[in-house]
Amino acid sequence: MKPQKLLKCETCESRGKGIFCELESLALSKTSTNKVTNTYKKGHTIFFQGNPPFGLYCVNSGKIKISKIGNDGKESILRIAAPGDILGHRSLFSNENYSATATVIEEATICFIDKKFIFQAIKDEPSVALNIIQKLSHEMGTAEARGASMSQKNVRERLAELLLVLKKSYGSQDGKRTRLDIKLSREEIASMVGTANETIIRFISEFKDLGIIEQEGKTIYILDEEKLMEFANLSL
Repeated sequence: MKPQKLLKCETCESRGKGIFCELESLALSKTSTNKVTNTYKKGHTIFFQGNPPFGLYCVNSGKIKISKIGNDGKESILRIAAPGDILGHRSLFSNENYSATATVIEEATICFIDKKFIFQAIKDEPSVALNIIQKLSHEMGTAEARGASMSQKNVRERLAELLLVLKKSYGSQDGKRTRLDIKLSREEIASMVGTANETIIRFISEFKDLGIIEQEGKTIYILDEEKLMEFANLSL
């Protein structure tokens, strides 16, 4: 963990995606002076499942996986947080211990804001509360869709759907290919799809053989989005 110099909310590149996006300059300046900003290397844990929350985290840059360890000791990745996202908010507002662990998967700069300031900001600035509700609602919708996918689709369909979801959030055009600007291990992909590592390796190889995707190191490129949509049982 490396402390950062004061990162002003007014000039934050992720401000437009965050919960403070509608605040005026004075309120943003007050928020800036009531937070701590740190840069975390890959593999660093921001908070652990079972620990109590003392505030919430705002992601300025980087990517963080939110994962849960089941009774069998296996990790299940719930979502990947990106710039503009907040972490730990559900546990903070429900007054419960963290139900998951947040781990950095690509070097990240994250701001921490203690709960006393957050609760006061919600009272003073209704837009902050509305934006938090919007993020919680979006996460609930995503979780419901993922649960339906897990119960109704086979592994090939779930993998195709995951690649399309990653494309929507992290895809960038690279000539005729779409590059996924997120590097996940086979184990992490298997966790997100809900299957064994060996099964994911087999289906990734199948997608490569069919000319749907290709890989360079851990970077995945989508070559045929239409075929992915077909495999995922989705429509363009």
